[in-house]
Amino acid sequence: MGAALELRELGSTGLKVSYLSYGGSPLGNIYGNVTEEDVIASVHEAARLGVNFFDVSPYYGTTLAETLLGKALKTMPIPRESYIISTKCGRYGDNDFDFSAERVTRSVDESLARLNLDYLDIILCHDIEYVNLDQIVNETIPALQKLKESGKVRHIGFSGYPLKIFRSVLDRVPKGSVEVILSYCHHSLNDTTLLDLVPYLHEKGVGFISASPLSLGLFSGKGWPEWHFAPPELKAACAKATEVCKAQGKSIRHLALQFALKNPIIPTTLVGMPSVNEVRENVKTAMELQQGASIDEELLQQVEQVLKPVKNLTWLSGLKENN
Repeated sequence: MGAALELRELGSTGLKVSYLSYGGSPLGNIYGNVTEEDVIASVHEAARLGVNFFDVSPYYGTTLAETLLGKALKTMPIPRESYIISTKCGRYGDNDFDFSAERVTRSVDESLARLNLDYLDIILCHDIEYVNLDQIVNETIPALQKLKESGKVRHIGFSGYPLKIFRSVLDRVPKGSVEVILSYCHHSLNDTTLLDLVPYLHEKGVGFISASPLSLGLFSGKGWPEWHFAPPELKAACAKATEVCKAQGKSIRHLALQFALKNPIIPTTLVGMPSVNEVRENVKTAMELQQGASIDEELLQQVEQVLKPVKNLTWLSGLKENN
């Protein structure tokens, strides 16, 4: 197989994750339909090529993504201890949130059954900005701590869109009780605000996962899903940036992935890749960067110029007070 994908430390968890990792949201058909055969083949190919971290959630496709990933894991070509699985709890539908101790405890058991696993490497409270954070601090995380003591989960964390939530929770829990956070759409061509949080996360000893380098499809090169939350001016600028690349026979998707992967401070970047071809393309991009390939700086500057008026422009997610 040749050179291996670089592995990086994930905070103080002791886990070493491939710096390109497999995002499971597309397995829930949120970007278009996928087949069971393609999913299984893509997961196995990713593992074969050195991707060792796979993230999913019961929310994606209302358990479809977990079910499909579970089928792939059942026949995984590598031993269990050589790959890392993260799933989530607390969000089960667009407007279905339940972070109660009883529900998240049951959720972990349900996920383990769907994934055909005895334990989860990471459990994340999913999109906590939609609820009062007091519950996360006082009820949800203590419930997950009990699951950690039981051996069902090994590391605990939470995810969400507004960066404000990370300090809001981490400042209120005992150090070490939360070991991982997942942030999405904040380390990409149009938004690099995750970097502002990095010194704080290092100080707390918290590992961080960056997801959606294509900004939920804004840089897919083929348009974004109808449900996309970005304001119109951001969508327009991303469409223009896509055209700038196309006019030069280049791919905005490729540029966006390079941009997200090239920063060594980011432990791992989650990318949806539900087909073998996408896996191979993404791993090829990652390996080229790892071996010293440079990003097209001239094209990057042109794209950044187009995106400059909307740089770090965000959108509301969840409760107003959590944004």
